[in-house]
Amino acid sequence: MARDVQITFDCADPAGLAAFWAVALGYQLQGPPGDFESWEQALDAMGVPPQNRNDASAVVDPDGAGPRLFFQRVPEPKQVKNRVHLDVRAAPGLTGDERMAALEAEAERLAAHGATRLSRHEPAPPLGAGHLVMADPEGNEFCLD
Repeated sequence: MARDVQITFDCADPAGLAAFWAVALGYQLQGPPGDFESWEQALDAMGVPPQNRNDASAVVDPDGAGPRLFFQRVPEPKQVKNRVHLDVRAAPGLTGDERMAALEAEAERLAAHGATRLSRHEPAPPLGAGHLVMADPEGNEFCLD
């Protein structure tokens, strides 16, 4: 039996990082629970104090196919390289110069939203198609693949 997967990010600014990943993946911020029209209404009803309203956030695939990404505030900053990272499939079916140009365009788009480009890995046939290594606004590495 397959299980649903949620990917959780420890971070300093859950709302900010959720907004970045929504843009990066074409996801949307998860709506408020129940019949609440906004998260502010829901958090008011739950008695969550203002200083804790950015303790968590989540984004979801609007088509329901991809995993939910959950962002939780933690006190410590990121300290070392990720052991697990996301590969954002930004150039499916493309090869060579066309693939790398598509990855570069996506890197520029994400940089405008706070990402940082870390390195470029050229195509190395037959197995290496080429990719870019990026970091999100809080330094979490991911690849444009």
